[in-house]
Amino acid sequence: MSREADYLAGYDPSRFPALLTTVDMAIFCIRDGKLHVLLVQRASFPARGEWTLPGGFVDPTGDINLEATAGRKLTEKTGVMTPYLEQVCSVGNSTRDPRGWSITVLYFALIDQAAVAPGNADVEAVQWVPLEEALDQTLAFDHCELLRRATRRLRAKARYSALPLKLLPSQFTLAELQQVFEVLLGAKLERKSFRRRILSANLLEETGRLQPTSRRPAMVYRLIREVDEDFAFPGLIHSKPSEL
Repeated sequence: MSREADYLAGYDPSRFPALLTTVDMAIFCIRDGKLHVLLVQRASFPARGEWTLPGGFVDPTGDINLEATAGRKLTEKTGVMTPYLEQVCSVGNSTRDPRGWSITVLYFALIDQAAVAPGNADVEAVQWVPLEEALDQTLAFDHCELLRRATRRLRAKARYSALPLKLLPSQFTLAELQQVFEVLLGAKLERKSFRRRILSANLLEETGRLQPTSRRPAMVYRLIREVDEDFAFPGLIHSKPSEL
């Protein structure tokens, strides 16, 4: 056995302090033309009865990585399965959790509207809250700041990437696509300029189906090919997202 193997065989992790390590998530969807975020009400101490972002502790024996923790907690606490999950940042200090020095890794998730069925004893209730209302609330721990960070990342990526497509069904009109961009950005976009830049990216094709509207039927589009969230629409959005 090598010297390193001998060292590892006798290594005692309890020699060093164990830090509280969690994953927290800002889960977004669009409802009634507004961006909403999912909040959960804690059923146990600390902060029992207070509202927070969904999340929980890393399981070092069962979670192979942080994404596994995020996916597990998402399902345990909300019943929601998301097609998109992105790591935003990590935050650690001695004051964010009254139980001691803690580190959390923040993710945001995008979903189409979904039924939420909480299945964990640590959750009293869940609710979709309009984002602006959630930002005005006093959330437990440091979750107000975590929500602001996740929202800034979401809106920044919506300015140039294909991220908003994650909130649309497989077929959609250009008006529906523009509405999603506007909701995520918190800003109105010029219609002709938006459509010209979207269509010039050669990502969409007409389905041949028309959707009735209050004015005239609108063409329904679909993606020609799958694109990841980092696909860039050159010069798509020039307006700045709303400030937080």
